[in-house]
Amino acid sequence: MGLIKNIAVNKDEKKPTRYFSKKQEDQVAKSLNGTRQPNSGATTFKPGDVTLDKWLLECKTKMTDSTSISVKKEWFTKNNEEALFAGKPYNAVVFNFGPGQTNYYCIDEFLFKELVEYLNIKDN
Repeated sequence: MGLIKNIAVNKDEKKPTRYFSKKQEDQVAKSLNGTRQPNSGATTFKPGDVTLDKWLLECKTKMTDSTSISVKKEWFTKNNEEALFAGKPYNAVVFNFGPGQTNYYCIDEFLFKELVEYLNIKDN
């Protein structure tokens, strides 16, 4: 079984970056009942990778399993600008450490404080 799994992984390694990005975007959209932007990143009039009613999400994934990822300020700057353009009050950058791995959502300090306040009220 291990040999078959390794062959499948090696086959996926030859796929283009867009293949892995689309898989992650589809998974994020499905888990949040959102919509994946078709051809995301290739058009200026459809910002972001995944949209929800009030959210614009920018997804980033690694092509192979990894223990680290380099985070770029431009991801956040671009996502903030696109969220304003799209009329979305909230945005996040979503990343993972490889195909099929857990997604992590990065939000700014203002939104994190709102989340802390909400959870404090909810738990009381």
